[in-house]
Amino acid sequence: MADPISPGEIAGIRLTAKPLRDLSPPQFSCVAAERRHRQERLAGALRIFGRLGFGEGVAGHITARDPEFPDHFWVNPFALSFNRVRVSDLLLVNHAGEVVIGDRPVNRAAFVLHAAIHELRPEVIAAAHAHSPYGKAFSSLGKRLDPITQDCCIFFNDHELIQEDGGKVVLEEAAGQSFAAQFLQGKAAIHQNHGLFSVGESVDAAAFWFISMERCCQSQLLAEAAGSPQLIREDWATYTRSHVGRPQDGWLGFQSFWEDILQSDPELLE
Repeated sequence: MADPISPGEIAGIRLTAKPLRDLSPPQFSCVAAERRHRQERLAGALRIFGRLGFGEGVAGHITARDPEFPDHFWVNPFALSFNRVRVSDLLLVNHAGEVVIGDRPVNRAAFVLHAAIHELRPEVIAAAHAHSPYGKAFSSLGKRLDPITQDCCIFFNDHELIQEDGGKVVLEEAAGQSFAAQFLQGKAAIHQNHGLFSVGESVDAAAFWFISMERCCQSQLLAEAAGSPQLIREDWATYTRSHVGRPQDGWLGFQSFWEDILQSDPELLE
């Protein structure tokens, strides 16, 4: 019988409060370390997108602002499978759309839309877009996500519906600027007849917001196919977003995906 005064022990471990691991975004002592971290997370996020079935031909891209040259961003090469991207494959593109590091072409749509977002929103470190199946389907409805689940509350009053140029391939810089001008706030956007966009203060958050929004689109499509989903009260949805929709929540949500892809695809760091 355990001593009522002693805290006891299991396998030699005393049953007393222990210091816990810090679960927060890392801090960097130099710009080179921060750049490498963003590159690794970008390559990992792209592979995760591939694993989740977000790849479709040449469509889709994630960009990450360079920490030293903020008017430049890292992006995946045109026509390279998400599942194959390594750190060494990433391109650095300047604000004119020119590849300044790398020897592969860049997706013109990635430059036009993402460069405009990065220019108008200096707080955005990363932006993600892919032709994911449920996001594409939901975008054709021409409406925002409803707060039908706790996860959907992440985006409650924090995403935009952009109808301009919906479904048209955006190649002109003016069209990119127009798109970005309608996406000056919020963590995500639904571009009508096109798909989903997400942004974040880290690569991790931008990637997780995209994954979460894709699944929210899926859940709403399923619910509406079965009946008329009941909405979460506005005050409850707002309260829930304040606890699960913060930048650090997006960063934290990505960590399990990162651990899985790092374990299965360590070559992404090459």
